Amino acid sequence: MVLFISGFATETNTFSPLPTGAASFYNESFRRRDASRDETAPWTAAQRVWRARAEADGLGVVESLNAFAQPAGLTVRAVYEELRDTLVADLRAAMPVDAVCLTLHGAMAADGYDDCEGDLIRNVRAVVGLDVPIGVELDLHCHLTPTMVDNATVIVTYKEYPHTDIAERAAEIYDLVMRVRRGEVRPVTALHDTRMIGIWRTSSPAMRRFVERMQALEGRDGVLSISFGHGFPWADVEAVGAKMLVIADGDADKAATLARRLSAEIWEMRGETATTYLTPDAAIDRALAAPAGPVVIADVADNAGGGAPSDSAFVLRRLVERRVQDAALGYIWDPVAVALCREAGEGARLDLRLCGKLGPASGTPLDLTVEVRRLDANHAQTGLGGTPSPLGDSAWVRTGGIDLVLTSLRSQPFYADGFTGLGVALENKKIIVVKSMQHFMAGFGSLAAQVLYVTTPGAIPPELDRLPYTKRTTPFWPQVENPFDR
Repeated sequence: MVLFISGFATETNTFSPLPTGAASFYNESFRRRDASRDETAPWTAAQRVWRARAEADGLGVVESLNAFAQPAGLTVRAVYEELRDTLVADLRAAMPVDAVCLTLHGAMAADGYDDCEGDLIRNVRAVVGLDVPIGVELDLHCHLTPTMVDNATVIVTYKEYPHTDIAERAAEIYDLVMRVRRGEVRPVTALHDTRMIGIWRTSSPAMRRFVERMQALEGRDGVLSISFGHGFPWADVEAVGAKMLVIADGDADKAATLARRLSAEIWEMRGETATTYLTPDAAIDRALAAPAGPVVIADVADNAGGGAPSDSAFVLRRLVERRVQDAALGYIWDPVAVALCREAGEGARLDLRLCGKLGPASGTPLDLTVEVRRLDANHAQTGLGGTPSPLGDSAWVRTGGIDLVLTSLRSQPFYADGFTGLGVALENKKIIVVKSMQHFMAGFGSLAAQVLYVTTPGAIPPELDRLPYTKRTTPFWPQVENPFDR
């Protein structure tokens, strides 16, 4: 038996000013045929699981692409088609294969393709035929579509946000695909639109209970798998929005009934799962008044993980103007500033213009006098799934009582080593500002005495009812109070 595996993903913010072109994919993560064997390769947690499980079971493994781009704007059409066609060509050359496992995102859009994953899975199905099982792992911030469901045998999304369960979901997919191959189960999938667009943090008590409920239902009474696709709100595509996906063993009615019931539960929880967003000054006030630190402030609208530039100074400006001490902020994507710091050298003091380079969502630049404390030409942090997340040529600079991490590769903070690896001590900070929506909780949750969420005029504003959608035709909450009346 032969298992074919590959990983190809990005998350597309159609409102982002950043194009996703060839350099975005042919980067530090790009590998062909050997990513799961390379410990330095980022975003390979799923492929490593599949190779290890398959080889332990005596299967041959054929591996294609590992191509992952940081979230940004629309993928260039020719780049998507080239990478898709490379993956499909590798599959065709490997035929006959007995099973396929793919790790994708579910919210990739390219010029001319609002549903890249559906298009890719359909192309894979055309090569392998109807009898070969295709298992697909998706980020829970996906646009689940009928094209995906119709062409995949099983789809499983992450259950956790932050995504700390990538390897576990990969193992689930492998088990289901092998059971299908052995004829033990016959998956049928139901997809239900919740008519909601939102942000669900699984660290909150209400969502924690819901995730545990989903897991308790799996493996019982013919229910094979349950996925709650939260959706990715910052995408003007028809399929945008949260959906429930249930896979049952041969029973379509059971899958559909459970998908509707769980969707109703999510609807009823909408008040409990809502997040309070503060202005920068309100968050700073609360952090300074807190009896203990560090207080982590999440600058959600400038989150590189959602396609934002990660170069706005809205929060930093207020920290500077208020002369806040014992604070740290990261990561600021500013390759020009990093290059100037490298030219000046460690220990140097220089006037540096930071931020505000990518357009209105980045705001205006900020002119500061900084001290260059540390430089690292190949800085990295621990990424989700335990694989490295490169930050590139990076600098730790200090201005007043504020430590800043500047990077030449865009990324949101996942774990504290993005700061501490440059020498920035965090345990005694009063305030830590992270440019992230939620993934920072993987590494900063245990460090934080308190977590506050801030909204600014960034590229991924959390006011979801104001996003200028043109392609979704079905009404949704919170744009309308009761979307089921229409």
